[in-house]
Amino acid sequence: MDTKMRKIRILVRGAGDLGSGTIHRLHRAGFPVFVLETEHPSAIRRQAAFSEAIYCGKKEIEGVTAVLVKDLSQAEAVLEQGQIPVLADPAGSCISRLRPDVLVDATLSKKNTGITMDMAPLTIGLGPGFEAGRDVHCVIETMRGHDLGRILMCGKALPDTGVPGVIGGYGKERVIRASADGIFHAVKQIGDEVRKNERIAWIESESGSVDVRAEIGGILRGILPDGYPVYSGLKSADVDPRAGEKKNCFTISDKARCIAGSVLEVVCAYEAGLIPRYF
Repeated sequence: MDTKMRKIRILVRGAGDLGSGTIHRLHRAGFPVFVLETEHPSAIRRQAAFSEAIYCGKKEIEGVTAVLVKDLSQAEAVLEQGQIPVLADPAGSCISRLRPDVLVDATLSKKNTGITMDMAPLTIGLGPGFEAGRDVHCVIETMRGHDLGRILMCGKALPDTGVPGVIGGYGKERVIRASADGIFHAVKQIGDEVRKNERIAWIESESGSVDVRAEIGGILRGILPDGYPVYSGLKSADVDPRAGEKKNCFTISDKARCIAGSVLEVVCAYEAGLIPRYF
């Protein structure tokens, strides 16, 4: 392993766009980071999500590359190459073998999917679904607003409202959800300019083809991969109404960077032996 790499080993569950901001920041700070994902990630901001490595084998975001691996031995080899290993392990079965110093749950599942405080000396949960001091050592607030990125040493993050943050004057209209069960087929690609009511995808359902249309015009910031099985109501695409912000489709968001900074703060405090002052 590179001698410049810090000794603390970090495992992050979930590599969607918000989780990828944390992964990217920790890697840039010199920490060895292991990533666990599901076998079929549903992140829609795929050009800014390391989860895309599950489908493509590799994913590069702002100069950092994640690589799909089959096991922990391959993961160690990838780390030595200065890259981030991504393992399909939704149950987290390798956590006990890896024995990370820090475990971050960045699945943004809005519920605790099995993380406990005894899984690592320092456990961090992003967003609602965790209680600091009971499920994890600390929780990072993920709700946009004054408290975004706040480190909670006790209690819970704000509950999920189900309403996306407002961008360019639009909130819920930005997010496109599947209107039927079936197989999702993308017509447009991330970064494409779309018009209101334009067909961006279609769903192959039992009752026939169902069109998926944009509710507003703008840049298609995210969309599910072609062939993904969907259910009615599943978040399937995201339109940024700011037509001149195409570059945002391919870079880490302000929200992800804010959350990542808070995670890094806690990890650095742990590294410096200051955690007793936190908890």
